[in-house]
Amino acid sequence: MKILIAEDETIIRLDLRALLEHAGFEVCAEAKDGEEAIDLARSEQPDLAVLDVKMPKLDGIEAARRILEERPIPIVMLTAYGHDELVSRAVEAGVFGYLVKPFREQDLLPAIAAARARHDELQEVRAEAESLSDALAARKVIERAKGLLMEKEQLSEQDAFARLRKASQASGRPLRVIAEAVVATLAADE
Repeated sequence: MKILIAEDETIIRLDLRALLEHAGFEVCAEAKDGEEAIDLARSEQPDLAVLDVKMPKLDGIEAARRILEERPIPIVMLTAYGHDELVSRAVEAGVFGYLVKPFREQDLLPAIAAARARHDELQEVRAEAESLSDALAARKVIERAKGLLMEKEQLSEQDAFARLRKASQASGRPLRVIAEAVVATLAADE
């Protein structure tokens, strides 16, 4: 797993790198500010990022938001401040973990594991929602095409569906594509 570290304090950044490498992770890039973190996330394509909240040029929460807009990865925030407002902003940005400094290896590694697990769960839910949305859209267009065939061709619902299925099989195209073509053709006549 490749990890991006963004921390403006050199000593903490070096400690982080040592902890992560000791745990078997590859630190693929180190940033000293939020803007550099965004650029490195883009060029190095890390699997996870550990970002400090308070950094020069751009804070870690805004950097996290911008990184996540381009490519969703798990992000763990580090901060010396445990304020509710900062935690809320981090959660709104899409951050999956939050650690208050000073931290130890036994704090950091579970935070990374939890962030990865929650990120993976969210990706699965998003994929499932997209699949369900696609299935619903396909079902709607197929129902519309059946209705048009029933009306225009005086077919039963079963016969209309059979005609769509047969056209799909004969052409080798998905049923949804056939239904869209039928709707485009027959709805234009209305």
